[in-house]
Amino acid sequence: MKKKPHLILLPGLLCDAALWADQVLGLYEVADIEVADLTEFNTMEDLAQNILDEAPDEFAIAGLSMGGYVAQEIMRLEPDRITHFALLDTNAAADLPDQTERRKATMKLAEDGGLSKVASQMLPALVHPDHLGLDTVGGVYKAMAERIGVDGFINQQNAIMHRVDGTADLSAITCPSLVLCGADDQLCPQDVHKAMAKAIGNNATFVSLEQCGHLSTLEQPKATTDALRAWLLEG
Repeated sequence: MKKKPHLILLPGLLCDAALWADQVLGLYEVADIEVADLTEFNTMEDLAQNILDEAPDEFAIAGLSMGGYVAQEIMRLEPDRITHFALLDTNAAADLPDQTERRKATMKLAEDGGLSKVASQMLPALVHPDHLGLDTVGGVYKAMAERIGVDGFINQQNAIMHRVDGTADLSAITCPSLVLCGADDQLCPQDVHKAMAKAIGNNATFVSLEQCGHLSTLEQPKATTDALRAWLLEG
């Protein structure tokens, strides 16, 4: 019997393992799964190296949003160890100046005791309007933000702000790859994902989910899990 792949799931900004809860339940038969903690370091390099230090010799990796940035850094550092590569609701570009300024403003608000306000302000841009009031989406997101806390949020924002532009690196990816997004993702639009899939080339599968924003694993959990299962079974 073929050995199950080891799958590392990487959460997004202000997110923890709850972001991937449905996928962990839905994929346990086809993969040995762990969800990484992305709160302890404030650079992409340190986040990536910490995961590599603990990971098996070979593994599959999937990252959503900030998790996608970390996944790309891992791919740059140790590409030969990655058997399958998935980017969800993310991008390969560096922060633009106006994005960095907005991040600094949210960091200041969080440090002044307003982390819950930050999460509430961010939510409408993160999810499809139909999902805003759902406990399984908005409620889960706000609870994750509370658990991440101010220090974790500051570390994450610093890492995101100083990430490199990895657009040119995508063409070097040779393993089975999935590029998935919500069709209504406001932060990382569908066209961004199409461009990433095109840059990776023949090894990439592009998937767009209808009635879905930036938090695809929560908003369309079954469709996301189905796409990840098909991807894991490639190769």
